[in-house]
Amino acid sequence: MGVVNVNDDSFFAESRAAGAEAFMARVNSLKERGIRLIDIGAVSSRPGAEYVGEAEEWRRLEPVLQIWSREFSDLELSIDTFRSRIVKRAYDLVGRFLVNDISAGAEDLNMLGTVSFLGLPYVAMHRRGDFSSMHNDWHYDDVVEEVLDYFRVFAAQADALDIDWILDPGIGFSKSSKESLTLLRNLSRFRDEFHRPILVGVADKRITKVVSQDELHRLAVQGGATILRVH
Repeated sequence: MGVVNVNDDSFFAESRAAGAEAFMARVNSLKERGIRLIDIGAVSSRPGAEYVGEAEEWRRLEPVLQIWSREFSDLELSIDTFRSRIVKRAYDLVGRFLVNDISAGAEDLNMLGTVSFLGLPYVAMHRRGDFSSMHNDWHYDDVVEEVLDYFRVFAAQADALDIDWILDPGIGFSKSSKESLTLLRNLSRFRDEFHRPILVGVADKRITKVVSQDELHRLAVQGGATILRVH
């Protein structure tokens, strides 16, 4: 999964692609690298990022989605959003895509119902806290068990709504580098219990200052990750 951020606020400068020319250049660059799943995000989730309202999120997304429909229909689309109304508007414009929600439905209580109604695949990411506190350090007695419990609850919700979902353990979100590494080393437990595809994103997280990105990707794949979110 290649990242395209259609804003000027995301942490990794090379992923920023605000404007039509920058967007097309970024997607083509990822395409040339052999990446076929593109994740477009209009709201930065870096530590300290500005909270952007729905109107501004759609203002950034709409023009690039129009370009997507014309130029990149041979690629798979993912949209990084936590708002159900953005999902509905994007669906009306481009049709089917993968919804990548860093709140697993917690930010918008209509999200899971919307995804179910539209029949869209869905990434549910673990985190603690809301948008303003999701990068805080939280205390875990046992990070693996607590995240497993979180997805046990989510899995029951998703099954009740017949949602086809992908598990994202939320590396770097509300977790220390040590806790994130512990999750990666125990990723097979999530694979074996939930039997769902697993997405892992480690690019430009503080954990890469401790362990190389290549080694983190190796651990992720070894543990059962099926999608690596990369810059």
